[in-house]
Amino acid sequence: MRYLFISDLHLETERPDITRAFLYCLEHRARQVDELYILGDFFEVWLGDDDPNPLAAQVIRVLAELAEAGVNVFVMHGNRDFLIGKRFCRAARCTLLPDPYVANLNGERVLLMHGDSLCIDDLGYMKMRRLLRNPLSLFILRNLSLKQRHKIGRKLRSESQIQTRQKPSDITDVNLGQVAKVMREHQVRTLIHGHTHRPAVHTLMIDGEPAERIVLGDWDKAGWVLEVDEDGKRLESFPL
Repeated sequence: MRYLFISDLHLETERPDITRAFLYCLEHRARQVDELYILGDFFEVWLGDDDPNPLAAQVIRVLAELAEAGVNVFVMHGNRDFLIGKRFCRAARCTLLPDPYVANLNGERVLLMHGDSLCIDDLGYMKMRRLLRNPLSLFILRNLSLKQRHKIGRKLRSESQIQTRQKPSDITDVNLGQVAKVMREHQVRTLIHGHTHRPAVHTLMIDGEPAERIVLGDWDKAGWVLEVDEDGKRLESFPL
């Protein structure tokens, strides 16, 4: 089987170039595989399945068409779009995965994550993540008016951009000890994640055995995909 992985597209109406690249990728890459995995931050911000955003409607339509063509589509929450819910998934004909999730790729157990939970040295972010992902917080957010959610979304986005610029780069990257811990817990030798915007294939040793961590790239100056098949794993970029 063939698999395609993408993450961190941060789709928004202000970046039509990314939307065009995504649509091209679906038509010319995703239709050639058996399964498509979108590992978080698919949208720059997702305020709820009830948001009448024309971009969201377009994305739902093309994902449903891809599923109709026989491609299984899987979506994972990111830190920007953790309010994606059942209504979106039903309409887009995709499956929402937990984070982390162990997939079987041609007989190999592979751990899939968005990646933000690995950045444990960023104490401020981890505190905010725990607050926002709390079931009570999620219930409150989903029951606020769309106007209120828009206001909160703008505030969180602005604060995130300011804090990211101010923090040292090693703080916003994954903690390698946490990477080894999570891979050991899930008994895997391959981890695929996004979030850090630092695309690369890292080799490492876990309990004396070789392992690899594949980081998906963000779609900004280029688009990034990881294709996996029986011949191996290929992380590729292409111009937007």
